[in-house]
Amino acid sequence: MEQWERELPSIDATPMEVLGRLHRSFIRYQGLLGDLFDRYGLNMAAFDVLAALRRSGAPYRKTAGELAEIALVTTGGITLRLDRLEKAGLVIRERDPDDRRVVYARLTDKGLEAINTVAAAHFANEKRMLAGLTDTEQRQLGRLLRKLERSLELAEQTPPETGPDQT
Repeated sequence: MEQWERELPSIDATPMEVLGRLHRSFIRYQGLLGDLFDRYGLNMAAFDVLAALRRSGAPYRKTAGELAEIALVTTGGITLRLDRLEKAGLVIRERDPDDRRVVYARLTDKGLEAINTVAAAHFANEKRMLAGLTDTEQRQLGRLLRKLERSLELAEQTPPETGPDQT
């Protein structure tokens, strides 16, 4: 912050104090998650799909469209994830008997066992990551991050202001 203030005193760089820290924290978070998922032969994308299916409850199935909406990715992106998970024996695709146009991705027994194991390790890992914060601080941070998320959603709907040198 001091460097920006010194070099460009006319620009308010204070948002970097929050967003820069958030970005650096996210990079560390991603690394810690990646290390954990690597131990189980998964990546974050695969975990995301398996977790969405597990959270849906028995019979642990969703359509590609439903999974795409949950994961905030395209159906094409979900299809690639499902292809890999199916090859690994963690999910199967099955047609709806009443409407053959509908295809579900469903956890296999192996997939259910895997997500139960990895989820337990994942949440223990996240608890370890937050060990430097009290329970109260974690709740406060959760509320502030929810507020930040809403602010970012609003920013997505608002075009950025043009700077003095932009037209």
